[in-house]
Amino acid sequence: MYDVLIIGAGGAGLSAALMAQKEGVKVAVICEGYPTRSQTSMAQGGINAALANVEDDSILMHIEDTLKASGEVGSKKMISKMCEDAPNTVKWLESIGMPYSRTEDNKIAQRRLGGASSQRACYAQDFTGLKILHTLYDQCLKEDIEFLNEKFLLDFSLEDNVIKGVSVLDIHKTEVEFYKAKTVIVATGGYSALYYGFTTNTNQSTGDGIALASKAGAKLSNMEFVQFHPTGLKKSGILISESARGAGGYLINQKGERFTDELAPRDKVSRAIYAQLQEGNEVFLDIRHFGEAFIDENIPQERKLSITYEGVDPVTELIPISPVAHYSMGGISVDENMMSSVDGLFAVGECAQSGVHGANRLGGNSLLEIVSFGRLAGMSAVKYSQSVDYQDVEVAMYDIEEIYDLANEINFYEKREELGKELYKNVGIVRDEKSLLSAQSLILKMEKELDFMGLGDRSRVYNTNLTELIKFRNSIELSKIVVQSALERKESMGAHYREN
Repeated sequence: MYDVLIIGAGGAGLSAALMAQKEGVKVAVICEGYPTRSQTSMAQGGINAALANVEDDSILMHIEDTLKASGEVGSKKMISKMCEDAPNTVKWLESIGMPYSRTEDNKIAQRRLGGASSQRACYAQDFTGLKILHTLYDQCLKEDIEFLNEKFLLDFSLEDNVIKGVSVLDIHKTEVEFYKAKTVIVATGGYSALYYGFTTNTNQSTGDGIALASKAGAKLSNMEFVQFHPTGLKKSGILISESARGAGGYLINQKGERFTDELAPRDKVSRAIYAQLQEGNEVFLDIRHFGEAFIDENIPQERKLSITYEGVDPVTELIPISPVAHYSMGGISVDENMMSSVDGLFAVGECAQSGVHGANRLGGNSLLEIVSFGRLAGMSAVKYSQSVDYQDVEVAMYDIEEIYDLANEINFYEKREELGKELYKNVGIVRDEKSLLSAQSLILKMEKELDFMGLGDRSRVYNTNLTELIKFRNSIELSKIVVQSALERKESMGAHYREN
């Protein structure tokens, strides 16, 4: 039995684990794969903090920028909490070994990202999220934190609205296991991979933790707000960091015309690109004027990704881009201590709706949130665990045999691809009533077909077909919620833009 059991080993989960472990309680981290493979590693641009390094910035400006980007939907209280803690968060990461890029006078280097009124994003070239993740993981190893890898979350167990533990699938042995816990922290990431084929996220980011928390009775909110990143590579959707535009990159069409403020909030830039594409134009990111030396020093990953996935060298060529689903602002509703409406069930990071992003996340705030609020969640969970006594509860174990018994008459991989296309087309950058109803109809049809979507692979060792089918079933449930939320919010705000 654990005092604090953390589901997810990205930046939020690892930050929570470090804080909890230092309090001397029994901690474990459950991970679907391995810690260094989390979505955190894909965050490139930087982590926001109003440091004294930049004279024309302040914590108040950071708060105002975040609130403005949120469409005034964000919680000023929670935004202030995060922004006020930002300098301490950045310095704490530095104290445990975070290798930030440096200025000539050895200060932490900062760059401006979209929607920011100042150079505020602290960075490590264009590998910021990856460096944060590795730094946190190194510290977890030093602290001897227990990791339970290759365990796939199946269910939360409750009694009288109090968390009692979790059921997981041991991916290696294909066996269901139960772990008792006084508290559980959900740090499973967002749901942008519902937009399969049109997302910067890995296929794992389908919001399983959110779907299962909802099933357990936790309240969700803001599920209609999905952020589309303006600069995904056209062929693959792989992210080209906002740092490229922050350094002065241009967005142009095939005529060489600039058509938007490249550093406006992401929702506005994505809609501007979408309008160009709807007119039949092509859109490119132009960083040729930076020169090879600057690109290789400051944004080397963007050059490598462009060459590898588009076959273009941005030193001399334009990068073809298109907006793709990138970040989900909605999730499990939490209070100021990161606890959900289920006692003892905490949530943090992209799976949580903490009130700091509202209708549109400000670039550079995602890495800040996962570390700042990750630490807060860890400390809050410890405090809660010390106030309760664990009592055994009868657990209804998840029955995977029901999955093995399903008829394999419909290929769910084809349906996953169809769902991604439908969501991108009809629940995407621009929405209307007719399109949303069309998406809802398709999802409900797929839901009725689930009993005919079985396994092609019935093996009992490392059966990825099994875990992917379970994820797809969760995806259908979560997609229903996203579309219903989009139908209910009639007005446009931030990433939720309705034509009617």
